[in-house]
Amino acid sequence: MSYIRMEHEHAVELLNRVMKRVESVIIGKKQEIRYVLTAMLSGGHVLLEDVPGTGKTMLVRAVASALDCSMGRIQFTSDVMPADVTGTSMYHPHTGEFTFRPGPVMSNIVLADEINRASPRTQSALLEAMEERRITVDGTTYALPRPFFLLATQNPLQFEGTYRLPEAQLDRFIMKIGLGYPDPEQEVELLTRMQSRELLDELRPVMLAEEVVAMQREVKHVHVDPVVKQYLVAVAVASRSHPAVRLGISPRGTLAWMAAAQSFAYLQGRSYVIPDDVKEMAVPVLSHRIQLKAQNRAEIWAQAQVIQEALSSVPVPVQMAAQGRGRRQ
Repeated sequence: MSYIRMEHEHAVELLNRVMKRVESVIIGKKQEIRYVLTAMLSGGHVLLEDVPGTGKTMLVRAVASALDCSMGRIQFTSDVMPADVTGTSMYHPHTGEFTFRPGPVMSNIVLADEINRASPRTQSALLEAMEERRITVDGTTYALPRPFFLLATQNPLQFEGTYRLPEAQLDRFIMKIGLGYPDPEQEVELLTRMQSRELLDELRPVMLAEEVVAMQREVKHVHVDPVVKQYLVAVAVASRSHPAVRLGISPRGTLAWMAAAQSFAYLQGRSYVIPDDVKEMAVPVLSHRIQLKAQNRAEIWAQAQVIQEALSSVPVPVQMAAQGRGRRQ
C-alpha cells in the first residue's frame, strides 16, 4: 500500500461525512458511532455488548458500507472451528501442492457476530490477529490487510449458549460499548425510515482504505502533555487500590487509554489531548479491563462506577505546557 499524507482538516471532514452516513441508519446513537470511529483511528478493536435487536450488527455493517474497505463476517456458533476464522490450506491433487484459502479474518473490517457463542478454542484463534495483525496457518504466517479493524458483538452472559470471554481476549478490545434501546421518538423515526426501503443499500463509501491508514498514522503524532500522562497513570493507580477491585488497570490498559484519547482529540480537530478527552474515553476503554472482587460482580454498573470513582479521586490537571497546542506534530 502506498502511503499518503492526510491533512487534518480534510480528515475531520471525511470523518464527519462517515458519521452522518452511519447516523442515517443508526438513529440516535451519535456518541456510540463517534466511539467506534475513535477506536478505528487508534488501530484498536471494539466489543459491542447488548441484548439482541438493538442494532449492534447493523452498526458494524453501516460503518463498513461508509468505508471503501473489504469486509468479512463470522457468525459464531458452538461448532465454528478456528480454521473457519483464519482459513485453511487446501490440497490440489492435480498439482500435488497446498494452496492457502483465506478465511473471513483476512479483511479490512471484520464482523465477529455473537463472539461469545463460540468455544474458547475458536475465540483464541482471533488473539494473534487482534494483537499481531497476522495469522499463522500450518506453520506459515500471513499478514493481515491494512487497515484491520475487528468489531465483535456479544449478548449478555445471562443469554443461553454464551461463554465468558477470557480476560486476555477482553484486553485486546480497546473499547467495550453498549447501544441500549432508542428513545420512543427515535424508534418511531426508525420505523418510518425502514418502512419503504433498506437504508444500508443506499449507503455509499466516502473514505478509502489508504485514507484510514493515513489517519491512523497521523493520530500517533497527536501531542500528549506530560501532565496528562501523569493524570492517566494516577487514575490507573487509583483503580488498583479501589476496595471493590481485585485487579486494576494494567499498563497496557493505560496505553490503550492514551491512544483512544489521542484519536478522540484528532476526531475533534485538535492536535493535542486535553483532560476532557481522557475523561470521555475512560469508561468505554477501561471498564472491561478491571476485575472486581466476588461480592461486587453482581452489580452490572459496578465496573463503570469504579472508573468514575477513580477519576473523581484524582485532581484534573488545569495547566499544561504550551508545546503541542495549536500545531501539528
